[in-house]
Amino acid sequence: MYTRILEKYGKDILESENFGKTAKHVQHGTMSVQDHCINVAKTSIRIKEVLHINCNTRDLVRGALLHDYFLYDWHKGDPNDSKLKLHGFYHPGKALRNAKKEYELTRRQEDIISRHMWPLTVIPPRCREAWIVTTADKYCSLMETIRLHNGSINRREALAKERRN
Repeated sequence: MYTRILEKYGKDILESENFGKTAKHVQHGTMSVQDHCINVAKTSIRIKEVLHINCNTRDLVRGALLHDYFLYDWHKGDPNDSKLKLHGFYHPGKALRNAKKEYELTRRQEDIISRHMWPLTVIPPRCREAWIVTTADKYCSLMETIRLHNGSINRREALAKERRN
């Protein structure tokens, strides 16, 4: 059911070349950025439906799919690079800039992408959709980090990647 909703509102994103590249980057634990964004989108839909929240489903889905559209592996690079060390603070802005280059975003979608890391991003979300995605992102991130939800990158590959870094 959730897959149908994702395809209805985000098929162009799901099939894009750059979104496909996010499958190669680890987000939390062994979860790829791509799988994380899809999980956040599905969890956002679930929250909306279970709590009967009236909001724009298209903006919710598209914002969730693009919330981590920063297009780099934040685990790699110069360990002295302050932007990598402070990835949680900087990546919403990078994701928004990347998304704007490829998609026509609504104000709600921009709010979702730029504020999903609240309270690290000092200004809180302004719309219901952004609050839902912020909540879904925190939940999914926790489940992925403590490895209660596994991603598409298998455990052996993730451990090998950690050893190389």
